[in-house]
Amino acid sequence: MIEFSSKWFYSLDNQLRSAGLDSDAQTFDEILENLQNRKIYSPDEFASHCIYVILAGGFSQQTAKKIHKKIMDSLCFADTTFDTLIQIFNNKNKISAVCKIWENRQKIRDEYYRLITLDEKLKYLWNLPHIGKITANHLARNLGEDIVKYDIWIQRLGCKFSNKKLPINNGNLSDETKAICDKMFAHLVHETNLPRGYIDVVLWKACQQGLIKP
Repeated sequence: MIEFSSKWFYSLDNQLRSAGLDSDAQTFDEILENLQNRKIYSPDEFASHCIYVILAGGFSQQTAKKIHKKIMDSLCFADTTFDTLIQIFNNKNKISAVCKIWENRQKIRDEYYRLITLDEKLKYLWNLPHIGKITANHLARNLGEDIVKYDIWIQRLGCKFSNKKLPINNGNLSDETKAICDKMFAHLVHETNLPRGYIDVVLWKACQQGLIKP
């Protein structure tokens, strides 16, 4: 049974931590700290976050982390080329995006931090190579913005919370589905006094691990 209470949420959090599953690109503690005291990343760090979400799509977190480490280790060498990276990860579109972001990391990072509103920042991230709207929310959260990734699991949980059957679509999030997800997060923020970006990552991980079956 899904209770949507503080007791329920903290039980999920504790189960994930006890099993050593408290991570996304960062650990749960790092994610929470960054959401509460947002860090300003260097160009290399900023690019690394962008590259992680590009590589993570379609893969398990464990696999994504391994690929990401190999890619980042290679990028540390000045003579790294597209051909070098494609040998590590054979996806031309993603590697092309990785190269563009790495080559322009100073400009991308500086332009992002000049933006004021979250809406401006999200629109900027949407337009980076190989980063769409859902991925942009994931990236923004990893950069310390208190935002959620409205993926399929979160949409299903929102429907459970509101006891409604609404369209669930990762590529085209409806306004009504987004609204019920936002109500769920507002409720859990009130219950736990935690940032909704942190609640999002715990719920996502709990769904991934089968602790919740929305």
